[in-house]
Amino acid sequence: MGDFLTGLWQNRILMAAIFGWLIAQVLKTILVLVLERELKLERLFGSGGMPSSHSATVCALAASTAILCGPSSSQFAISAVLAFIVMYDACNVRLETGKQAVAIKELQQFFQDMGKAPLSEEKLKELVGHTLPQVLAGALLGILTGVVAALV
Repeated sequence: MGDFLTGLWQNRILMAAIFGWLIAQVLKTILVLVLERELKLERLFGSGGMPSSHSATVCALAASTAILCGPSSSQFAISAVLAFIVMYDACNVRLETGKQAVAIKELQQFFQDMGKAPLSEEKLKELVGHTLPQVLAGALLGILTGVVAALV
């Protein structure tokens, strides 16, 4: 078990991805604290917000893979395609899901105001996707993290 954990810790590509995610989540929490003057610890693990931790993770993965394995490697090709898919999904599909959650909540409130039973008791998450600036900020953070992790 010790060799396995040592191997994980020594995997600079994996560590780049993990640190990309961790740094983005901490920055997200700090930004919420500064802008809203409220410590929301759920931001450490939640999705959505500035910067995109999804983008930071996959871009750190791709950048470190490009440096350590080479831009012509299969590993880089796989990580780059994964990064584009994740960022597209965060900026489009998941962002629309959050907008739909807002609309459904408004409909539920409308029905409740009319004395009707709610459509569902389930709480919907509104903050699941990212705007383009959030995705780009996460991508830049991830690339920087990946380069540093690969070169250190």
